[in-house]
Amino acid sequence: MKKIIAPVIIVILAVGIFTACSSQIKNSDLKKEVKNYVSEEGVTSIMIDPNDYPKPSDKKIKKMLTKEQYAVTQENATEFAFSNEYFDNHEPGIYIDIVTGEPLFASEDKYDSGCGWPSFTKPIVKDGVIYVTDTSFNMTRTEVRSRSGDGHLGHVFEDGPKDRGGLRYCINSASIRFVHKDDMETEGYGFLLNVAK
Repeated sequence: MKKIIAPVIIVILAVGIFTACSSQIKNSDLKKEVKNYVSEEGVTSIMIDPNDYPKPSDKKIKKMLTKEQYAVTQENATEFAFSNEYFDNHEPGIYIDIVTGEPLFASEDKYDSGCGWPSFTKPIVKDGVIYVTDTSFNMTRTEVRSRSGDGHLGHVFEDGPKDRGGLRYCINSASIRFVHKDDMETEGYGFLLNVAK
């Protein structure tokens, strides 16, 4: 009889502890949650849920953005090189979707490519952006769009630093917003401080 009671007591205690811990988690703590996990290869990865960054209505987007930002993100326009906001920004932080706030690129992956637009070697998460074949202007290029907002970001080319993967994500400043490392915690992006170098 004692052999049966002991396991039962252990199970009851375990369930009680789990329930108590779970009840302390608020919805606000789960909002924009990023789960760090170790893959089978032993590499720590970051997962960002796009559902936490819903796209506003077009009416709201027009109120949120400047004319240039709207033209770039919603109408696939391109801003001028060397005269945009972030092409020469070297501060630590992250770059988020101007429309939804979804984290897209990190300062640790930004480099000076000399093209006149912000350039990155990769997005924060591999599937954090969408790739579309772009045949405009009699060229075939790979367009990069935001995942949750489906907004035009720029293009990706295969002329990036070879020692960092060989890719160059050429992104419009008008399609992103920079969040400085010092402000990331306040704005809800503290979970990405490790990539803001």
